[in-house]
Amino acid sequence: MSNTPRKPRRKGLPILIACLGLLLLGGAATGYALRYGSIVREPFTLLLPAGTPFDALNDSLRGRITSPGRFRLLARVLQLDRRTFSGRYEIARGTSAYRLAATLRGRAQSPVNIAFNNIRTLPQLAGTLGRQLQADSTAFAAVLLNDSIASAYGFSPQAFIGMFIPNTYEVYWTVSPEEFVARMHREYLRFWNDERLGKLARTGLSQQEVATLASIIDEETRRTDEMPDIAGVYINRLRRGMLLQADPTVKYAVGDFSLRRILYRHLATPSPYNTYRYLGLPPGPIRMPSIAAMDAVLNYRQHDYYYFCARADFSGYHAFARTLAEHNRNARAYAAALDRFGIR
Repeated sequence: MSNTPRKPRRKGLPILIACLGLLLLGGAATGYALRYGSIVREPFTLLLPAGTPFDALNDSLRGRITSPGRFRLLARVLQLDRRTFSGRYEIARGTSAYRLAATLRGRAQSPVNIAFNNIRTLPQLAGTLGRQLQADSTAFAAVLLNDSIASAYGFSPQAFIGMFIPNTYEVYWTVSPEEFVARMHREYLRFWNDERLGKLARTGLSQQEVATLASIIDEETRRTDEMPDIAGVYINRLRRGMLLQADPTVKYAVGDFSLRRILYRHLATPSPYNTYRYLGLPPGPIRMPSIAAMDAVLNYRQHDYYYFCARADFSGYHAFARTLAEHNRNARAYAAALDRFGIR
């Protein structure tokens, strides 16, 4: 029988290996959960004003994510707890902690679709923007009504509204008023493409005059198929040196677009916008001109009409006339229709 001593058994080694295996498995499970495990059951929009600290971000996520501890752990690993945040983020159902953290870390904002049309004034536009973007209406108004900014883009304060082409635009929620105006100028230049510039020469008007005339046409009719006819009337009158005598300009001068009838006292309003008293176009648009109306001016219909009046059937269309006598007959018919319905 050998007297060689036996080597002691390492009883703790299997336990150590098992523990390491469990740790590795747990780490893998945690990593998988952080990267792929959903912490968002319902989609939500996260709005973070500029300079939002990490604690305020956490407050915004409370009740919206199912595993705030998992997100905080990952955020500390990525050192997000040392940063500030800003922007608008649309967080989808099924978003993981890793995807949420990566979105915020990369400032991958979700854009906003800003739509504006049927705008009469720049303060009204400022209010529309302030309701949809981070900057409030006061901040937008301070830029939109700044004469120096209008001048920097080549516009007078009265004509500046014509630079804003009504449409739907994709912007970031954090866009500043100055950045927004710069974007609108780029859109204005894009609107005036080679095709439109080619048609512009035919009208004898400048780009800004097209916007001014288009704004009057927008107020005259909602019938887009009739707009080129009305544009033709006004261009005929401009070329002959006649007063435009456009009722919408009187409403603008009076400050009341709700007027149903233009009376003699309204025609006496002393304003450069009153085209019954002053030759040519007003100093600027009387509202934000639509694309349809501007294209109607550029594609005005050539005819020999110099007058038009709303039809007595209230169809929204107009009766056109070549002579004043013919126009007066149309105007009397329309006035009689107003009287029948008691419209004052």
